[in-house]
This record gives sequence, C-alpha cells and structure tokens, in this order.
Amino acid sequence: MYGRSQSNKHLGFTLIEIMIVVVILGVLAALVVPNMMGKAGDARQVAAASDLRAIANALDMYRLENFTYPSTDQGLKALVEKPSGYPPAPHWNPNGYLRKLPKDPWGNDYLYISPGTENDFDLLTLGGDGRSGGSGEAKDVSLSDL
Repeated sequence: MYGRSQSNKHLGFTLIEIMIVVVILGVLAALVVPNMMGKAGDARQVAAASDLRAIANALDMYRLENFTYPSTDQGLKALVEKPSGYPPAPHWNPNGYLRKLPKDPWGNDYLYISPGTENDFDLLTLGGDGRSGGSGEAKDVSLSDL
C-alpha cells in the first residue's frame, strides 16, 4: 500500500457542498421564474401579430391575382381552397396562398371581414378570452392596430 496517494480520499461532494448548490439553484429559480411567468401572454400577443401580417400578405397576393379580396362569406378559407360564389377568383393559384389556415395562439380562428370598417378588410383575433375588448392576454389583436 505504499503506492497509494492521499489525493484519492476526497472523490465525492460533501453534504454541505450539495446543499449550497441546491440553495443557489433555488434562489435563481425564485428570481427568474416570476419574471418569465408574465411573458407567456406577451409572447402570444406577438405571435398573433405575426400571424396577422402573414395572412394579410397572403390576402394581398390573392388580390393581385384575382383583382379583389375574398368576400366575408368566402373567408380566409379562400387562401387554401379555390372559393366559390361572388366575387369569382378567375386566376386562383392552384397551390393556394397559405399551406393551411393558422389558428390564433389561443386555438381560435382569426376573424376576417371584407370590406372592412377602415380598410379593404378587417383581420383580427379576440385574444385569450375570445370576446371583444379586454386587456393583457385577453386584449384583441387587430391588423389595423399593428
């Protein structure tokens, strides 16, 4: 046993060292988690705004090729399937203008009204509560507000 060195004595962590690490992790979690909890609603609002811009771009492409926006009755579905009814879509792109219709971040359909109250069309989501108005995560997100 003459060849053993004394450095092999301390191979593991002591209970105090482990407890210090756990306390540090707990303090960090207590500081970070509350700040992140309020950001989920903000992230959904930003995602909805991004979706509205993408849908509006697809609607503009539809109009460029077909000379008019889809009617309210034809709806956003006209961006993924050739619409029937009035106004006709004589140059509808066989590949569509969107791959699929997105849902808003709360799982609801985006609302489309043509003609719109201020523009050629209104495009919006009613937020987290699914009702008009609201604040915070329940706030409506409208293309005209972006």
